Amino acid sequence: MAKYDADEIDVLEGLEPVRERPGMYIGGTDSHGYHHLLWEIVDNSVDEAMNGHASRIEIDLDKDLRGATVADNGRGIPVDKHKKHKKPAVELIMTTLHAGGKFKGKGYQVSGGLHGVGASVVNALSEEMTVTVWRGGITHTQTYSRGKVTSKLKKGGKTSKRGTQSHFRPDAQIFGKKLKFDSAKIRERLEIKSYLHKGLKIVFRDEKGQREEMEHAGGIGEFLAFTIGQTGKPAVHDDAFSLEKEAGEDTKGVRVELALQWTESTEERIQSFANGIPTTNGGSHDSGLKAALNKAIRGYMDALEVKLKGVKITAEDIREGLFAVLSVYVPDPQFQGQTKAKLNNPEVSGIVEGAVRTALEQWLLDNRSTADAIIARIVISARARAASRAASKQVSRKSAVSRRLNLPGKLSDCQSTDPGESELFLVEGDSAGGNAKQGRDRRTQAILPLRGKVLNAERAKASQVMANKELQNVVSALGCGIGKNFDITKLRYGRVFLLMDADADGHHIATLLLTFFYRMMPALIRQGHIYLAMPPLYRIDHAKETYWALDDAHKAEILASLPKNAKVDISRFKGLGEMPAEDLKTTTLDPHRRRALRVVIEGELETDAAIGDLMGKDASARYRFIMDRALDAEADALDL
Repeated sequence: MAKYDADEIDVLEGLEPVRERPGMYIGGTDSHGYHHLLWEIVDNSVDEAMNGHASRIEIDLDKDLRGATVADNGRGIPVDKHKKHKKPAVELIMTTLHAGGKFKGKGYQVSGGLHGVGASVVNALSEEMTVTVWRGGITHTQTYSRGKVTSKLKKGGKTSKRGTQSHFRPDAQIFGKKLKFDSAKIRERLEIKSYLHKGLKIVFRDEKGQREEMEHAGGIGEFLAFTIGQTGKPAVHDDAFSLEKEAGEDTKGVRVELALQWTESTEERIQSFANGIPTTNGGSHDSGLKAALNKAIRGYMDALEVKLKGVKITAEDIREGLFAVLSVYVPDPQFQGQTKAKLNNPEVSGIVEGAVRTALEQWLLDNRSTADAIIARIVISARARAASRAASKQVSRKSAVSRRLNLPGKLSDCQSTDPGESELFLVEGDSAGGNAKQGRDRRTQAILPLRGKVLNAERAKASQVMANKELQNVVSALGCGIGKNFDITKLRYGRVFLLMDADADGHHIATLLLTFFYRMMPALIRQGHIYLAMPPLYRIDHAKETYWALDDAHKAEILASLPKNAKVDISRFKGLGEMPAEDLKTTTLDPHRRRALRVVIEGELETDAAIGDLMGKDASARYRFIMDRALDAEADALDL
């Protein structure tokens, strides 16, 4: 029995907990976590702007994309000594968890950083960090490394500037040597922040020194117009509805900004923000908006006694084609986790609903022609959905056998007809498909082999995509239709896995399929149905243990963890067709042991741009992408 007494209890001091469990603070040590460090520092500067103390933020990327500098013209972090801790305030903030000026609401009325961990977490996870404060006419500088002070706070010369500048380089011990900042991703998020905060100028310099100023006097209304313009779908009505509800006693200090417009698109897109931070998982403010939309539309129809024969309108019908940007400013926000993807303040739901419902209903009454166009759009959606439901019910009356009559011949279907437990694996090649069929759970797992590389949906016309045999098989197997005929309620499998070889060709096929799903069936991704299976590239046997390595870097990591001069047997799989069915089951098919990644869309604009550049007809964008990363690719080749 393992020993467990007082000597086994570890106490992590200072910022050690952050380095031991970085995922608790930044969500992970992948590219998302790497960039999260930058957003923590940027959000601190934005907090200064939100509270009226700064009007300009500058972000500079290091030439090697491994570090960044953020500067603002705010008040500057306090540098005087803290009475209790006998240290400069800036040092406390940078080296102590839960130290900051945002807890009691005295230093900031609203802020995006509220836990007092942002700057200190960045410091803990950076191999070097330098903070410069311009305050009281004097320049102050202090340096840090991995959460610890490496120099005393130094006074420099006199200055007329004010504000704070932070330069940091994420630690390779935590993130590895290959991760770097993505200038395109950063540019997009900074652009969004400039829309959200009218009067704020953001200056961005990329790794090449190219300078870009971002400032949008039109605020979220301008952002909404830009977003709709990117879709290529026309708006149903000319003028968007906009609302700015200032903070007051009736709103418990919460400020609400909203811009929305119905379009001819079949999707619903609500982009929400809390204190300037994108809440990608929504939250209470989203719930309040959706409730207000439902009640305002129904209130308008009741007020004018609009009768619709044979049509029952649902909340889903009301929101189809709706594009909205919602931004709230909350004095004491309660986010879900340090990554702040969801707002949890229950009172905000009622505040948003109350502010939006009355204003939107009155706007509809004052703009009858616009309101009628919106109602007509909703009725079309309701009728289409009703027809889809009727067809779905008709299909469900048939037996499980008849349900499979129109399925592709190469599909090895599962026994279960419950989408909640059924899985479909799209497999590269007949040989790999054969192994997958042997290793699967026949009750819940279906296998569809694909021949070669499927059509590139970004370059091909819709008619060509629909005529492609391999993609036809995918659509038939899924059962939910495509394009205008898409109906998520008919989806036959709750999880769809892309199972390709762990090599360049396999990655290319997976990318082609992802492009197809994103362009033709985006709801499958948005609602979390698409996954990337992660078969291993290597099998490593040592003593009586077996390790599975995803790629060369993972192999090196495993080998480094084994005793020196250990005898190991390494097998490299040429493809899934070469992998024994039992190994494929163990590593990739078995739900209890497999590794897989759910495909998510972090940013619509960024994703659209990436797919357009990498998969579109314009080769110049791909050339720039390759040339920008040529040195990294060359370095990787040398490592092999």
